Amino acid sequence: MACRYGRGADHPIRAPRYTTDMSDAEWQAIEPLMPRPAWLHGNGGRPEKYCRRLIMDAIRYVADNGCKWRNLPVDFLAPWRTVHSIFTRWWQDGDLYALHNDLREQVRIADGREPEPSAGIIDSQSLRAAETAAAGSRGYDAAKKVQGTKRHVIVDTLGLLLVVIVTAASAQDRDGAKPALERLRDWYERITLVWADSAYAGKLVTWAKKHVRLTLEIVKRSDDVSGFVVLPRRWVVERTLSWISQRRRCVRDYERLSEHHEAMVLWAMIIPMGRRLARSGSPKST
Repeated sequence: MACRYGRGADHPIRAPRYTTDMSDAEWQAIEPLMPRPAWLHGNGGRPEKYCRRLIMDAIRYVADNGCKWRNLPVDFLAPWRTVHSIFTRWWQDGDLYALHNDLREQVRIADGREPEPSAGIIDSQSLRAAETAAAGSRGYDAAKKVQGTKRHVIVDTLGLLLVVIVTAASAQDRDGAKPALERLRDWYERITLVWADSAYAGKLVTWAKKHVRLTLEIVKRSDDVSGFVVLPRRWVVERTLSWISQRRRCVRDYERLSEHHEAMVLWAMIIPMGRRLARSGSPKST
């Protein structure tokens, strides 16, 4: 029953040595939220060969340090192909989103909020694409003078991620917002209000009201103010984008598939949420 406790069947537990390695408190907060292996439910398969904590530490290392998968340090014990295949499988099976969303709910509960948010903030960020990114997913953002991709994010009022979608940088904010808002409506029924900047003004406001039953409120900058100024609500999503950019793998788009960059953004948010939960204690039941 080694896998029940996060230990691999054939390999010993690895001693933590990197800043991205989970502490025991983090693992105790995250492990109960992870999906159980199929074999534990009698659905076939065999026990996992490598410890889940080891695999998570390896993925976190790549996300935080921005190294190539092939250059994963050997002291993680698992071959890089194994780590990458599990990274891909957790994304394709929806396990990564489930873990991320469960962590977000626990963080909200620990902060005295309802598990499900009722409002969100939307924004986008253009970033340069490396040569490994597929040519078909790239574009040129003339406003930011960036050749690459653009990530559209929606966060709650705490700055915790709700939705992320990656498009070519040439996509207009309003065009990228439509699939993001549709996904938001499908996943979060309580949300009725979304704040946005002036790039989302115009027909998108009417479209959001009519098609996804969301009120898109534009937070405008005053014409009387010059220089930097903190705008209500908008600073929350800007802070989230800075959190994501702290992970080097997310500073540029290195992924062959846009879905994998979305996965990296989720890992970039899982790291601070796990640490935040570890400081506040074990996850509370909802």
